[in-house]
Amino acid sequence: MKIQNKNFLASILFVLISFVCSAQVNEPPPPMPPPPPGLPIDNGLIALVVIALLYGVFKKIQRLKKLI
Repeated sequence: MKIQNKNFLASILFVLISFVCSAQVNEPPPPMPPPPPGLPIDNGLIALVVIALLYGVFKKIQRLKKLI
């Protein structure tokens, strides 16, 4: 082969490789990471409601004592 043919073949190979490399861009995106673990609010929820009600009654009694 002459040098001219080798240069032509090398040029064609570089062009074809560039098409192959640009064709690989359309890959699907990676999967989403799992969501972070949430904090459970069901443990002790009844106790929290009872404490809130007792605190509200306590504050209401204190306010009524101040008015009298």
